[in-house]
Order: sequence, then C-alpha cells, then structure tokens
Amino acid sequence: METLVKFIQDEFVARKEFPQFNSGDTITVYYEIKEGEKTRTQFFKGVVIQRRGTGASETFTIRKMSGTVGVERIFPINLPAIQKIEVNKHGRVRRARIFYFRGLTGKKARIAEKRR
Repeated sequence: METLVKFIQDEFVARKEFPQFNSGDTITVYYEIKEGEKTRTQFFKGVVIQRRGTGASETFTIRKMSGTVGVERIFPINLPAIQKIEVNKHGRVRRARIFYFRGLTGKKARIAEKRR
C-alpha cells in the first residue's frame, strides 16, 4: 500500500525545483499571501532548524529572531504559495535537527559557514 501511495505522489504531485539546503543553512523563503482579493509577496529569512518527511509530505522549519523573540515557521516543501527559496549561507552543523539552537543567544548562536 505504501508503494502505491508513493507512486501516486511521485506521479501526480507537482514539484517545484528549489536549491539544495540542509539544517544550519540560512535561507530566504518568498511566499505569496492572499488578503481578500489582493496578493502580495512576503519573505521569511532565517536558519533551517530541521527537514522532515519525504516526498509530498516533506516539511522544513525555519527560525529567525524578531527583536528579542524567536519566531519559527514550518513550510511544506510542496506549498503552492512558495515562489522561490534563496540559500544565503551554508552552515556547518553536525546534526540533522538543531533544536539546541533555540536555547543559544548572542555569540553562541552563530553557525560557522561551510568552506567551499
């Protein structure tokens, strides 16, 4: 049954091409917001905390600091409202899910950039 669901997701779910990113990377997500009849583009720039799931149900979580308050947002990878994703910086982390990042402040909250 799982193979049938996977086959249908792969065949019929429209996929957009986004750049490769992992946890620890700083990315900007541009997404469309509908307010009544109007639509506008808003962006959310922050550090990727985790990627989870596979196929059509894959999601990623981004965390940013808004003043002194940490804000996290979960985006499905196949969300039709996502227009584009820009990778601003590739971070070097040793874990796939960096939840410890929530407790860090100041200089400890820096993530080293990956050397290319």
